[in-house]
Amino acid sequence: MEALSRPGRLLPLVTTLMPPAPLTPELAALALALADADTPVWLDAPLRTDPAVAGFLRFHTGAPIVAEPAQAAFALIADPGRCPAFTAFAQGSLAYPDASATLVLAVAALSDEKGLAFEGPGIRGTARLDAAPLPADWPSRLAHNHAGFPQGLDLLFVAAGRLAALPRSARPLAPEA
Repeated sequence: MEALSRPGRLLPLVTTLMPPAPLTPELAALALALADADTPVWLDAPLRTDPAVAGFLRFHTGAPIVAEPAQAAFALIADPGRCPAFTAFAQGSLAYPDASATLVLAVAALSDEKGLAFEGPGIRGTARLDAAPLPADWPSRLAHNHAGFPQGLDLLFVAAGRLAALPRSARPLAPEA
């Protein structure tokens, strides 16, 4: 919760979990903290490849694993460079914006010293966040995601021992020329 209330801030994420690969310990830790029998989870292609990943998640959370991104409350993404279009996921509605999906992306690199700048609730001035790998159209995805506020996706990024978040309320700023 602290990560979502302080967008772009890197927080430590220490875990001793040993999930089946390619589920990272950090992805597993967030899944176990967030998912339960009432929160459908979608797995990207690398995570769907090994049935042990779905078995691990079902055993520890009771969460149903869904076939389509639009059905998910949470999406676990081990290959963020191939993240589906944001429109593939539940966006919520004006009456129920909280019915949108939260994407949890495992990235190789995560920094708050460079990258895109953001402003909004929970951010004093501006915050920066850089994660890799991400799709080439990532900046436009973030802009469109915020434009639909209060609807839209919340994004959690995990890397080795680290966590950062970009809620849909975080407004990306135009890159400096």
